[in-house]
Parts: sequence; C-alpha cells; structure tokens
Amino acid sequence: MQPSVTTKYPQKNGLQPPILSSRAYGWQNILVEEFHQPPGEESYQSLTEHTLCISMNCRPSRLSQAIGDRRYTSLCIKGDIAIAPAGSLLVYQWNEEDRYLRIRLKAKFLQQVAQTTFDKQVEILSEFRVRNPQIEQVGMMLLSELHNGGIAGQLYVESLTNVLSVHLLRNYAAIQPHIAVCDWMSNSIKQTLSDRQLFQVTDYISDHLADNILLSDLAELLGLSQFHFSRLFKQSTGVSPYQYVLQQRIEHAKHLLKTTDLPIMEIALRCGFSSHSHLGKWFRQSVGVSPKTFRVS
Repeated sequence: MQPSVTTKYPQKNGLQPPILSSRAYGWQNILVEEFHQPPGEESYQSLTEHTLCISMNCRPSRLSQAIGDRRYTSLCIKGDIAIAPAGSLLVYQWNEEDRYLRIRLKAKFLQQVAQTTFDKQVEILSEFRVRNPQIEQVGMMLLSELHNGGIAGQLYVESLTNVLSVHLLRNYAAIQPHIAVCDWMSNSIKQTLSDRQLFQVTDYISDHLADNILLSDLAELLGLSQFHFSRLFKQSTGVSPYQYVLQQRIEHAKHLLKTTDLPIMEIALRCGFSSHSHLGKWFRQSVGVSPKTFRVS
C-alpha cells in the first residue's frame, strides 16, 4: 500500500516540492528529501514508513505540530527532530519560511533490524522537538550525499541507513532495548570475523568490483545482520565495508592503469565506478593525482 500524503496550501504561496529527493537514486528502505517551504500547513501520513523531520532553520521559528492526538507548539531551530511512527498522522503549521530534511524509513526494514540485531519487536514512539546529535549527523551525511548526486553509491547509503535505524531503536522505541544493546556491544568489542569469513567476504568483493555491491549482499553471504556484519568487519579490518570496497576499487584501477592500455572510461567501469569523472574524483582524493597523471608517471 502506498503512503498517503495530504497537503493543505496557503492562499498565496503554494507549498513547494522537495529541492532534492533520493527517489531518483533508488536507495533501498529509505527516502531522503530536502524542503524549503513558504509559510503554510501540511498534513502527512505514511502507512508503511516511519518519518523523521530534522529542522534546518538557522533562526528560531514557531512551529505547531500534531501527531495523532498529541499536540505541541514551540520555537524550532536547526537540529530539532520530530518523529512520526508509521500509520500516524503528522500535521504541522508554520508562519515563517521553513527548511527541513524529511527522512522516511520503511517500518518493515526497521523491524528486521530490531529482530536480527536485538532479538526484539519494537514500537517507535512519536516525538516532538527532540535533540539527537547522532541522528542529526547521519541526516546531514545523507543530505550531503544527495547534494553530491548519490556519488558514493548504495553501499554507503545502506551503511548510513543501518546506523540511523540502530540509533532510532536505541533511543525512541516503546520497549527500548538498551540492556540488550549494551550487553551485545560489550560482548562484541573483541569479536572479529573468523579467517574463513574474512576470506569469503573479501574474495567476493574482489570478484564483484565491477558490480553494485550492497551491504545486504555481504551480510547475507555470512548469515549476519547488516549492523552486526558492519561492526565485525570494521573490527577485523580497521575500516568500514564501504571504505574497504572503495580502497579495493582504487587499487584495481591503479593496477589496470599501469599494466594495460585500456581507456580510462573502461577502467572506471571495470572497477565499479559509474564514469570517468566518478573514478577521477575518488582517485584524486585517495592517490593525490588524476588517473591520467598516475598512468604516465
């Protein structure tokens, strides 16, 4: 069933569509949109997604909100977060220009994270104007990826989606799994992937550098949850799965540049980059020179 959205427009200035949306990038389990609205009112409801709104207002502005039968009016400033669980009606009204980031997270995915990571089914709480630096930071990283045109790819976004999900579960669940989380994290501090698991996943990455490698694929390969796999992989290698894949792609590109006469565009595609410029961006950031300069040096 599709989310239902009802928007009420002010008489003079209609509400604007998102400035940027991740819809075009096909991100899994999450939709991220940036808005800059004139004064107005909006009613919003999703039956299948939890909704987070992160204020991006640099100056305080008065905002009236209602989630279900709860109502709240206060000043709102950058970093304030509202959370509307799936199925609840979010109504808000503002009298000044409003900038915000709206993140829609699939409820089914969040329950999967809760079940596989904490062995719990949980209910997300509705919240008005809460502050959470970790969630705000993840939101800004997702926004930055929007502004960069989704250049880092699905693996990076999947990693951020998992981090966001865990912070949401740890802080805003009806049955908060704090004890389970603390026990699991304490027990996993010294855990790493076994040698067999590490070889299995790194061999898979090497064989699929040209493909769109997903975090879900890597975790499924070892029969682990995405969050559990990401933690163990970083403790085993010192870097996140996304950083490791990027490193391997750069190393493979360096090898092809020095040992073949393939066009740089062809090398980019063989290494999992979408274009010549995509390879050039990450290559210069990692190596310090362009692929062309590296080849002739």
